[in-house]
This record gives sequence, C-alpha cells and structure tokens, in this order.
Amino acid sequence: MARKKRTTPDIVPAHTAPITDQKITETVEKNYMPYAMSVIISRAIPEIDGFKPAHRKVLYTMYKMGLMTGQRTKSANVVGQTMKLNPHGDASIYETLVRLTRGNESLLHPFIDSKGSFGKQYSSDMAYAASRYTEVKLDSICNEIFRGIDKNAVDFVPNYDNTMTEPVLLPTAFPNILVSANLGIAVGMASKICSFNLAEICDGTIKILKNPDITPEELLETVIAPDFPNGGSIIYKKEQLAEIYTTGRGSFTLRARYVYNKTENCIEIIQIPYSTTIEVITKKLVDLIKDGKLKEISDFRDETDLSGFKLTLDLKKGTNPDALMAKLYKMTALQDDFSCNFNVLIDGAPVQTGIIGILKEWIRFRMTCVKRELRFELDRKNERLHLLEALAKILLDIDLAIKIIRETKSDKEVIPNLMDGFSIDRVQAEFIAEIRLRNLNREYILNRVSEIEELQKEIADLNDLLSSEARLKKHIAKQLIEIKKTYGIPRKTQLIYDEDLPKQADDDKQDSYPVKIALSVEGYFKKITMQSLRGNDELKFKEGDSLRFEEDSDNSKEVIFFSDKSQCYKAPLSLFDNSKASALGDYVPAKLGFDAGEKCIFMKSLDKYDPEHNIILIFENGKAVRIPVSSYETKAQRKKLTGAYSSASAVVAIFYEESQNTDIVIVSDAKTAIMINSSLIPIKTTRSSQGVAVFSLKKGFKVSAAYLKSNCPYMEPGNYKRIKIPASGIKIAEHDIKKQQIELLE
Repeated sequence: MARKKRTTPDIVPAHTAPITDQKITETVEKNYMPYAMSVIISRAIPEIDGFKPAHRKVLYTMYKMGLMTGQRTKSANVVGQTMKLNPHGDASIYETLVRLTRGNESLLHPFIDSKGSFGKQYSSDMAYAASRYTEVKLDSICNEIFRGIDKNAVDFVPNYDNTMTEPVLLPTAFPNILVSANLGIAVGMASKICSFNLAEICDGTIKILKNPDITPEELLETVIAPDFPNGGSIIYKKEQLAEIYTTGRGSFTLRARYVYNKTENCIEIIQIPYSTTIEVITKKLVDLIKDGKLKEISDFRDETDLSGFKLTLDLKKGTNPDALMAKLYKMTALQDDFSCNFNVLIDGAPVQTGIIGILKEWIRFRMTCVKRELRFELDRKNERLHLLEALAKILLDIDLAIKIIRETKSDKEVIPNLMDGFSIDRVQAEFIAEIRLRNLNREYILNRVSEIEELQKEIADLNDLLSSEARLKKHIAKQLIEIKKTYGIPRKTQLIYDEDLPKQADDDKQDSYPVKIALSVEGYFKKITMQSLRGNDELKFKEGDSLRFEEDSDNSKEVIFFSDKSQCYKAPLSLFDNSKASALGDYVPAKLGFDAGEKCIFMKSLDKYDPEHNIILIFENGKAVRIPVSSYETKAQRKKLTGAYSSASAVVAIFYEESQNTDIVIVSDAKTAIMINSSLIPIKTTRSSQGVAVFSLKKGFKVSAAYLKSNCPYMEPGNYKRIKIPASGIKIAEHDIKKQQIELLE
C-alpha cells in the first residue's frame, strides 16, 4: 500500500492582525492623554484640601487605625494598612509618610508625630531609617483635618478593589493648601506652593469672609509673606508678593541666617533657604575654595546635631564676616530664589490662581463641608425628636402601653398594636417596644421627654444656620479663631526689607577676567575662559543641538536670558562655573528655575543697562518694537522678570541694538522679505508694548524669520530694502532660497 504523502501546513506569521496606520494626533489622544490626565488629577497636583492622593490615603489610614489617640505604632504597620488604599508599593508609601512627619521638618505644622530617624528636608544625604524601626501616630492638628469626616462632611468612593471606601477630600477646617508647602511635577504642568504662617492665613481668610473684594495690598497687611519650617529670611518686596497673591506666579528671594562667633572667629550658619540643601552649599564652597575665590575661609564643617542645623565657617584673621557673607550670598545657594506656581485641582480640574483665589475656593469648599456636617447633625436630632415624641404619647397612658404588650398574643403583632394604640409610626413603635420594663416608669419617661424642648430649639437654630450664609461664614470664622489660638506659632522666616540691605562695594576684582559665552538651541550655556580656548576653540554640543548665540564677555558682567513665555531671567556670569568647549554646559532653565516647558530664546551679557541701547523684538504678526535696555534694570543680582515683552503674538527674533544704524531682514512664510533700518521701529518704554506693524502681511501668512544684515543668509539682502513702514514684502530671489536651504542642510 502506497504511503500517504505528508503535507506541511503554511507558516502563520507572528502577527496575524493587520497593521493599520494611525495618526499621531489619535495616538496622543487615545494613549498619552489619559496617562497625562491621570498623573495630573490622581498623583502630582494637590487639591483644595492641600493634599495629594498619596498624602490623603496615608493620613486616612492612620485615622481609621485609631492613631489620633493612644500610643505610636510602627511605621511598617501603617504602610501595610495603607496598601489597602494605595497599591503602589511600600517604598513610595513610606516616602510619602516620611515627609508628613515632625522629624523630617518639611512642614510648618506636621501631621504625624514621629519617633526615630526620618531624615531632614535640608539634607539630601541624611537618609531616613527603615519603617520597621520608626514609630508614628497622628499629630493633634489632624483633629482639624478630619473635623466632620464622620458626619458626612465629604464624599467617599470605593478603593481600587471595592473592599472599602476612602474620602475624595479631607474636610480641613483651615486652608491647609497654603499652610503646607507642596511640590508636584505632572505631565505638561507643575505645582510649587510655598507655605504661609497658620495664624496669618486664618486671619487673612477671616478678612475675605468679611470682604470678598479684598485687594492684594490689603491682604498683604495680614498675610505678610511666606513662612518656612526651617526659618531663613525673605528679602521683602511688596510688588513681588502682590503678584503672587494675585496670579499665583512669581518669585521671591530667600537668604540664610547666621551668627558670628567672635571668640572662635567663625560664622555659624543656622538656617538656610528652604529651596536648597546643605550638600549643594558645601559642594559649592569646596569648588570656590579650590578655585581660590574664597581665601577668607580656612575651614568649614557640618555641625548639625540634635539641637538643629549648623554649618560652621572658620575665618582667617582679619576677615570681615558681614562682607564675606555678602560675597557668599552672591556666589552660593545661601541666597536663592523660590519660584511659585500655584496650580491647584479645583472640582477635578487644574487651575492656576493666586492666594486670594485659593482662599475663596477654600471658603466655598469649607462651606459645603460645614453644611453637610450640619445637615447630618440636624437629621440625627430630628430622629431623636421623633422618638421622644412617641415617649411623650406613652407618658399619657403607661398602663395602656403595658396592657397592649401583655395582651398581644403574637410577638410580631406587638409593633402594629402599639402603632394603632398610640397613633405612632413603626420606627417610634420599635423604640417603645425596646425600652426595658424597669424604665417604663414616670420618672424615666419625664426625664427623656424634658429633652424635647431643648431639641426643638437646637433644630430651629440649625435650620436657621443652614439657611443663612452670613451665619455660616461667622461659624467658619469662629472655628478659624479657635484653630489660630490652639495651633498658631510665631513666624519662623524673618523679613529683610530691600532698602535695609547693606550696599556692598564691588570688591570682587579678582572675578573679572575675559570669557567666551555660548548658548545652544536647546538651552545649554557655556562660560569658557580664554585660556581654556587656546589651541581648541571648537564648541561642541550634544547630538541634535547647535549654537544659537555666542559672544566675548567678562566674568564680572551680568547676563540676561529671554524665554519664549515672555519672561526675562538675570544672573551674574560668576554664578556659572567655567567649562570646557567640549563640555555640555549648564542647562539654563534648570539653573535659573524656568517654569515647566519654558525655553530660552535669547542671551546677552551686560556691564550696565545703557538707556541708549535697546532690545529689538520681531513678532509673528508683522509687528516690531524697541525697548530700552534700562527697562530691564533691577537692584537684585539675580531676578526673574515677568512680562518682559508682549505675549499678544509669538516672538520670532530678538536683537540687541547698540546704535540706530542696524539693518534687519524680516522674512515671511509667503517667501517674501523686507529689509528695514532699526531706526524706523519706534521705542516704547513699556515692556509689554505690542509695537507697530512693520511688515504688511496677507491674510493667513506670518513672519517666519528675521536676521541682522551682517548674519543674513541671502546673497544681496539690499534688494529687499524698504524706507517706510509698514512695508509690503518683496519676493525672495530663487538663488537666495537655495543658498538658505544649503546653509540649513549644513
């Protein structure tokens, strides 16, 4: 019999599903956007109660564990219980718990009373002990955090596996959102909220309760300035703080505090800015001493112990301690800027608002919590009154009640018979039937019935309170006064007024030496000494990056950076470390504290703000403006200026003008161009001026580029010259387009 031939099945490809094209916009919308919103709403941005979800889960778990009273428990126990609400792992839970403790010193009013080593906010190297060694319980201030939570003050939702519920928000009885410092980095946005003194915030909230139309200047009289748990000093500038109070954005300068020990001839730094750490400061001190820029210091050491923070600097004989500290403030993080970005989740949506806006939203939230709490109490009192009214009816004929119960043959008929006998409902009848026989006497019933009149008064008062917004506000104000009295503490951060700062002579001549500075397209900055450039003047950048600006300068000068968000940042060149031509350099947005997503688009070093020199800005809409450099002059060594230029239209190019004979070539995306002299552009002293039209654009087109004549890629830029503005564009010659394309490819 012939053998049957064996057949081989067709090979099936690994992916049988057809490959389909998907637009990048659809991919972002379907895959990336849900992730981004999850990070914003469920992780990084605090809500109006002042907590992120991770904080809330830890504190609520401890509350349910009964840790408001009694002894502390092991942190590991809390971490384990919290995993019922937060399944992200014990390490992240414990790290969250650590920051909330008294031992870590991150908060003005810690929520967790701790025992053991929890590290310190001012040190990145001081690690916290493992959770099995430390002990915790809730601090007494949590009474105000959870006030009313058991009286339906807030909504509850199921946890991740539907085995229990957790609060959506905590019914904080004070504006914790402004009392506890908070930092969160989400996707596409960030939040950075400084802390304020509890007593000042309570007083400020009461002011807004009385007058919702309060101005920032009026609020500044009560909420004087931010306050930090590690103290330090704030260089007080009212206009800066007023901007933060109004918009929720801005910055202020923090400074370390020190004492001079004359006996030991040393400076003892006892408080540092909240925004830095001792490791950052000591590393900078080491670098400066190695570079020979701190010859006044013979030695320094970290003397932090159980009594608190201390960094000691031993001085050489004859050193002026105040002059040295002025120099250190300029060269190290002992003076640092704190940038505010008040992004808060309100009703589930991220909102950026100032202190006044946050307090108004908190008042709205708190009034809702109080109303729900009062309605809960009202319902309980109405239920109690309902039962006592049945007792009052029984009082009229106790014997009849006993007779009905005694003569009823079936147990299930007792309730209906009582309902019929006294004209009461089932709930009342159940209550009467459950009274013990020994309590069916006139004295017991009279004592209970005597509560009716008091209950009726309380119910009437609660109804009136719920219906009166003015009374509700007074009720909240009364709670705030009690909280201030119980938990308020004096300010820890001192104020230094700008006019009181000593005017230091510029004696840092040794810091004056020639340098070349360069800025890349991606925002990396290099400061290279001329000596380092000898024999190797080729600037190298990371792959995909290239040079944007470069110029010869001096280390004693100041450098200004313009961002694409209409902001200007200033810093002394001495702030930046010297680097090699081949090094990556400093990332400017990180170095100067740019806002999230903000990019650096222009750089210029200055030794003075000459009013005869100008900043020229060319905008997409065809407008241009010249702003005197003196408009950007400030007293501070390093400062962020908001509103550096108009945001009405995107900026295409920024130039520095030393004379009014600068020719500028402006190009549109319609492949037309004009060349005008800068003297045609009017000077505006207001930084936010939108300027005047210089390029007449057809509808739908915009300015795409602008060049100084000396750097223009065109062969004969004079062919596009115009002597009046606004001017219509001249068609770009074909050879100029090709030349520009070749240069772009190169």
